[in-house]
Amino acid sequence: MARLIYLDYNATTPVDPQVLARMLPYFTEHYGNASNKAHAFGWAADEAVEQAREEVAALLGAEPGEILFTSGATEAINTAIKGVAEVYGSKGNHLVTVATEHKAVLNACRALERRGFRTTVLPVDAEGRVDPDAVEAALTDETLLVAVMQANNETGTLQPIEEIGRRVRARGVLFLTDATQAVGKVPVSVEHVDLLACSAHKFYGPKGVGALYIRRRPRVRLVPLLDGGSQENGLRGSTLNVPGIVGMGAAAAVAMNNLDEERQRLRTLRDRLEAALLAVLPDLRVNSGGTPRLPQTASLTFPGLSAAHLMRTLRGLALSAGSACATGNTNPSHVLKALGHSNADAAATLRFSLGRFTTQAEVDEAARQVVSAVEAPSGLRPSPPEGENDSRFQGTSSISLP
Repeated sequence: MARLIYLDYNATTPVDPQVLARMLPYFTEHYGNASNKAHAFGWAADEAVEQAREEVAALLGAEPGEILFTSGATEAINTAIKGVAEVYGSKGNHLVTVATEHKAVLNACRALERRGFRTTVLPVDAEGRVDPDAVEAALTDETLLVAVMQANNETGTLQPIEEIGRRVRARGVLFLTDATQAVGKVPVSVEHVDLLACSAHKFYGPKGVGALYIRRRPRVRLVPLLDGGSQENGLRGSTLNVPGIVGMGAAAAVAMNNLDEERQRLRTLRDRLEAALLAVLPDLRVNSGGTPRLPQTASLTFPGLSAAHLMRTLRGLALSAGSACATGNTNPSHVLKALGHSNADAAATLRFSLGRFTTQAEVDEAARQVVSAVEAPSGLRPSPPEGENDSRFQGTSSISLP
């Protein structure tokens, strides 16, 4: 059986061997509780956590004391949004976000709406970008927080975070960015944000650990989601996941050392994949192809096809029809709908996401498999009307790669 080609790195990444090597001793030799300062086992664990805090902070351009470790981006996002509402709710009850945000943001806002808060959800253009003018126009004297993701998990669209941040913070409103898909893949800076969420498993660290950046100057105040001990400056009362935190720090260090080179390599591979497919499938559409986007992400719409059927046919490829968090949801992608896609086109869209261990040979083989599946007489394409000779349905299973 041929090896399955993994092209779903936006869903999760494998743990890098360098990261695993850093983590392993903290499962066996250095297994102390980082909160226990009474003996050397606790000291070693605490030292490892603080080193990881420094490594994550360095990747984000933050100070170590501004990094709060969490169980992942969803917890970080909920801590930020609900924490801001709890602390600053006496000043206003208005939130601003974007239609293409991750459900962690949208649903956290909806939860606050049940408590009397109001949310303005801004539209995006056909490329998935929100207009900074629209963000600024949505601000009122009651606005507490604006939440705009840096990079979309389905299309890869990069939002103008710096421009939005300048305008939002000039009005004295707090600004949160979900940078989960951006960290470790493109340069990320906290210079223009007050809060930033990310997750280790998106950049070759372990699952179950993430971080929330919380600006110190001027200080952003939050309250914990859970009542407990005094860990993480009283914001997350729970025994620290030392091996996971060590892994996140190691992953941040590896990403920082290879960021520019890997970004260019992945962009080249993604462009090669898209060019190979477009050369044979001219009706194929590249979503957000005309705007800045993540270098490893290709969101492709195959008009007239079923993405679910296509994925079942492509048994040699590990792909996604959208966000991994929406698996099992039969509704069309809210991201693609926000871009103006019909239900049919949203259901005809696949996400190809490449990563650190993707090779050119794998990209070429993936392109061949997709073309073969689309153009083969397998029922993927609808038949042309009887008596008509529609050239769209006369394909080939071979392609010429650039």
